[in-house]
Amino acid sequence: MDFNLTKEQTMIRKMVRDFAEEVIKPRAIEIDTEAKFPLDIFEQMGELGLLGIPFPEEYGGSGGDTLSYAIAVEEIGRVCGSTGLSYAAAVSLGASPIYYFGTEEQKKEFLTPLASGKALGSFGLTEPNAGSDAGGTKTTAVVDGDDFIINGEKCFITNASFAKTIIVTAVTGKNEKGKNIISAIIVPTDAEGVTITSNYDKMGVRGSDTAEIVLDNVRVPRANLLGDEKKGFSQFLYTLDGGRISIAALGLGIAQASLEKSLQYAKERKQFGKSISNFQAIQFKLADIAMEVELSRNMVYKSAWLKDNDKPFTKESAYAKLFATETAFRAANQAIQIHGGYGYMREYEVERYLRDAKLLEIGEGTSEIQRLVIARQLGC
Repeated sequence: MDFNLTKEQTMIRKMVRDFAEEVIKPRAIEIDTEAKFPLDIFEQMGELGLLGIPFPEEYGGSGGDTLSYAIAVEEIGRVCGSTGLSYAAAVSLGASPIYYFGTEEQKKEFLTPLASGKALGSFGLTEPNAGSDAGGTKTTAVVDGDDFIINGEKCFITNASFAKTIIVTAVTGKNEKGKNIISAIIVPTDAEGVTITSNYDKMGVRGSDTAEIVLDNVRVPRANLLGDEKKGFSQFLYTLDGGRISIAALGLGIAQASLEKSLQYAKERKQFGKSISNFQAIQFKLADIAMEVELSRNMVYKSAWLKDNDKPFTKESAYAKLFATETAFRAANQAIQIHGGYGYMREYEVERYLRDAKLLEIGEGTSEIQRLVIARQLGC
């Protein structure tokens, strides 16, 4: 076993951390309070090649691997959960499915602008009545000559308001058992009949765009079908497996930030004539946070390594997503406790970590769904 990062991975970590500290961190509180998507930051991230880390250079990417990408998500999430979430969604949900399942023509037309940072992508799966039960999709795509005509509604879709393309899941027919065939179709956001609104007032990750999409007789070429028409469901399950690694990495970043803030504050804050870091009650809290952060990191990095080495990673990505996101919430909660009354105030930031971390236990498959995935992988 070798737990050392490669030279390239170490360089990416430094580059992303420097960018996060210098560009994103000074604006993190503003991004949260104003609930404004930082488009200019994403333009800079595109210029740095961050949006194309796990994609080959031939499609505008940086030629990196999943682990490098997870490290980038971790470093961005460490300073701003909103930016981290939108970054993770753009790469793992908006672009990755096109790389994994798209034709050569689709990769050149749709993936290249995403990987090169010239555009953002989005993934339209969740519907008002189809959340954890993704098989309950009601959106339909009916063949009309050389086109699909799509009708339906999607909700809670990350980045949709700023995306150039949305990968939409839709029912395209029935299989031999009478069950719905769910396919994935690439829909340009400027197509006639696409209406995107972003009116959600969220508890956390407020600077990450979350939108509702209405598709009213939207006509797109059948050539925009992504992958095998009958394997759309298994394709997006694979997409979610990979996406869980990035959400786990985001949880890891928030947990790491909670640890760093808590440790710094505990050393500076004095009560009863000495720093509160000298009190065992505080030391035990810090020790627990540090342990869970390190365990999360090992789990996130292992699942990314498995994916990079073409090994099964469904169970491990569920482990990582479940443990790292719940760690993020626990760590942020304890960080507030360590800060006392100051932890409840926006300027100390730890309250934002808690609000941001909560979504991670819900999105990309709830904690309950992760436990279900793990149980099924165990053969239950």
